[in-house]
Amino acid sequence: MDKIRAFLRWMMIDPRHPEIAQAQYNELKTQIPSLYALLMVNAIAVAYTHYDVAPVYLTVGVLVPMLVLTSFRMIAWLRASRITPGPDEAIRKMRQTVVLGSLMAVIYISWSLSLDGYGGPEERGHVALFIAITVIGCIFCLMNLPQAALAVMFIVTVPYLIYYMRQDQDVYFAIAMNIFLVCLVVLQVLISGYNGFCKLVRSQADLAVKQRETEQLNAENERLAQTDALTDLPNRRYFFNRVEALIKCATESKREFAVGVIDLDRFKPVNDTYGHKAGDHLLMAVGHRLKSLELENVEICRLGGDEFGFLFLGNLEDAARTGQEICDRVSAPYRIGDMNLTVGASCGIASYPEAGKTAHALFDRSDYALYNSKTTSRGHTTVYSEEHEARIRSERAIEGALQNADFDAEFQVYFQPVVSLPARIIVGFEALARWHSPVLDKVPPDRFIAVAERTGQINRLTLSLFDKALRQICELPGDLCLSFNLSAQDITSPETARTLLETIERHGINPKLITFEITETSVIGSYETAKTCLQTLRGAGVKLALDDFGTGYSSLGYLHRLPIDCVKVDRSFVADIHDPVASGVITSIINLCRTMDLLCIVEGVEDRNQLDLLSALRCNLVQGFHFAQPLPFDEIVGSVRANGTVAGLPLSSTDGLEELRLTGA
Repeated sequence: MDKIRAFLRWMMIDPRHPEIAQAQYNELKTQIPSLYALLMVNAIAVAYTHYDVAPVYLTVGVLVPMLVLTSFRMIAWLRASRITPGPDEAIRKMRQTVVLGSLMAVIYISWSLSLDGYGGPEERGHVALFIAITVIGCIFCLMNLPQAALAVMFIVTVPYLIYYMRQDQDVYFAIAMNIFLVCLVVLQVLISGYNGFCKLVRSQADLAVKQRETEQLNAENERLAQTDALTDLPNRRYFFNRVEALIKCATESKREFAVGVIDLDRFKPVNDTYGHKAGDHLLMAVGHRLKSLELENVEICRLGGDEFGFLFLGNLEDAARTGQEICDRVSAPYRIGDMNLTVGASCGIASYPEAGKTAHALFDRSDYALYNSKTTSRGHTTVYSEEHEARIRSERAIEGALQNADFDAEFQVYFQPVVSLPARIIVGFEALARWHSPVLDKVPPDRFIAVAERTGQINRLTLSLFDKALRQICELPGDLCLSFNLSAQDITSPETARTLLETIERHGINPKLITFEITETSVIGSYETAKTCLQTLRGAGVKLALDDFGTGYSSLGYLHRLPIDCVKVDRSFVADIHDPVASGVITSIINLCRTMDLLCIVEGVEDRNQLDLLSALRCNLVQGFHFAQPLPFDEIVGSVRANGTVAGLPLSSTDGLEELRLTGA
């Protein structure tokens, strides 16, 4: 019973294999029209040979409706060849074909056997040949629908065999039996081919499934490759790929867009204070907040570290407002575990095509605008402008000239006196770099030092200038101290630290006379490495001064964490010394230095009133234009040789400087 059910299910096209049914139908669309054409041609040929011996109603009257029905079916299949139905429709049409094919087989075998009773041996042989050729041809045309082929074969050959058996015609019976056996063999071959066809279809279906799985896996891998694992935002790779795609589209459509870069402010202290785990949780919170922003025409990515980027596809006039909105949202407080953490954000924006026509150029310009935000308007958005472009070109010119510069010939060391109060004597000098380029003429220090740091030439420049400064200070009488500024790259380079100490030893100078000035911003980037190098310098006997004190957010912390001997109060406080707040800051710093047994030097003294106020505050070491601007060494040595003074102030041994520190200067 189960086998019968399975056979009937197979005969009616098993719907459990829709991919096979679809493939069957696609093959049948090109084969069945040929089947109907074969039927009509063979039927017309039989009717023609029997026209004179058989009744007209058989040769014409019955044939014409048969041909009309066959033509309609052939036209229907020809039209169907242009359509690709779904699996359900294909199954329905093939079931219809099995039924209609069986019906057509009944009609044609009945009609052909009706003609067998007319005419002589030749006409009867034609009928036998018609049945044999037609049934075999139909079986081959239905090879991709064996259900219909099986039905047609049995509907045609079994009545044919029975008919001639009853006629007691041995020859025709033998022909019928031969046709029956041949059809069985052909049908067996076709079913084997059909089974192979089904295996092929299943294999193709399995392969298609695996290909889809592979495509989905590749798509997922591609998504993961372009997604930041920590924040789940698109990553740097996606960002640059997207910029490239936007440039291509914009080139064709003349469309504008903007590239923005956002950098978190005060993120480094969170990492240093609470650990990298807290920093990661904070970045995750920032990423979640950025993903939740409902901003039109904006795509936000994480570029790495605490840097994020965004693409703005709307009206460029709104780009800066959007960048500022992102910064403001990022700057709101975060709740990380039991901690309330706050970071800021600064933004730089560059637009296509004004700022650049390549992804690299656009990113560099937006990064340059970001740098300006962080240095001049932290927490705000800066849009790249023509002014920035001019500055970049200037920096490129400086970079080119710096790469080809003769450091010994082109760079000079200027000296600015450090004055002791109330005696008003010079106890030392701060060495300051000056560059007179044969190509660019005079280049401001803040310009060429920044370029030297960015291009990795600052270490070589530092060592050249320090050697020159020591060589020159040795020509002055007495033991004068020398202050020399070190960059962030200098104090994170053990090799540079060793070379500085070797230079001091080579010139035979007491290391205690040398003070290296650093800023807290130069330390904050790589604190551990910087601390190791500073301890190496300090261990050799040189002094360390914390420059620009009071302008940072963690200066007091660095006074405890670093081996500092001296504090230099930033000139901005002296400029506003008449303001009670600025005056109070200076007083607090001076008292703090006394408490911690540190030297305190106040920079930026430019007039008599400032000097009098500092004297009243018991400030013992000052520096500024009121006494002297930075002077070339030739002027200093000439003045000393002429009258023993510099800018009218006498020189003194640094023994007095040490005495000031011990007495609480």
